[in-house]
Amino acid sequence: MTAMPSLHGLSHAFPHTDWWVPVLLMSLRVGATLALTPVLYAAPMPPTVRMLLVLSLSLCLAWNLSSPGTAASQGSLDIWQAAPRELAIGITLGLGILFAFAAFSVAGRLLDVQVGFGIAQVIDPVSRRQVPILTSLFDQTAILVFFLVNGHHALLRGLAYSVERFPLGSALDGAQAFGPMIKQAGGVFSLGFALVAPVVFCIVLADLVLGVVARNLPQMNMFAMGIPIKIVLGLIVLSVWFTGMGSAMTQIYLGIVKTWSEIF
Repeated sequence: MTAMPSLHGLSHAFPHTDWWVPVLLMSLRVGATLALTPVLYAAPMPPTVRMLLVLSLSLCLAWNLSSPGTAASQGSLDIWQAAPRELAIGITLGLGILFAFAAFSVAGRLLDVQVGFGIAQVIDPVSRRQVPILTSLFDQTAILVFFLVNGHHALLRGLAYSVERFPLGSALDGAQAFGPMIKQAGGVFSLGFALVAPVVFCIVLADLVLGVVARNLPQMNMFAMGIPIKIVLGLIVLSVWFTGMGSAMTQIYLGIVKTWSEIF
């Protein structure tokens, strides 16, 4: 194993700037990307650890910026002009991940309304806010599957490629990024519904049956009977359908890759 070079290597790579300038700018891009995604908040950790994680990733990414074609190595890097650009790039990349996880939240909220869990609120450890039960379940499932399919590896590779495509200090074309982001945002609701479509269909059939029974037996309190029936039916169908969500989840995660590819 070769020894890691000293921090003075960055000074040789960036002769016209201090070594900490590219690391600082890279941390703005990495921090903005991770701040908009639930990945960084999946595990409870102190803010200091999160900051050290962002700085360490930024240092690793900035270490390879020794080619003479980068803006930093040419000495044309103005930190006050480059900082907003780095934030814009990080926010754009972070939104691509945020829209993917939003599809799971849409699916959870749709089921909470249909089953009757909309009034039951729990503390979501990811967002640290009160959300319905199934919404919290889907949010945590989305993060778990993201790590199981090595999505964090793809995230790091995407950040590394963004440095090659958009060197430090370069501006992101807003018109180029606007189209892919709108396309992915429009697919959030369709993909979220695709996750739970069979469950919603079964609950709608249950509502139809309960409506027919209430029409023929008006003396029965179908409101009190319908809530437990829909809860039990919804949970059973959801448990059975959970093994068939793989194709819909794949499309959601591929949406991140497609959006980033179109932006790059």
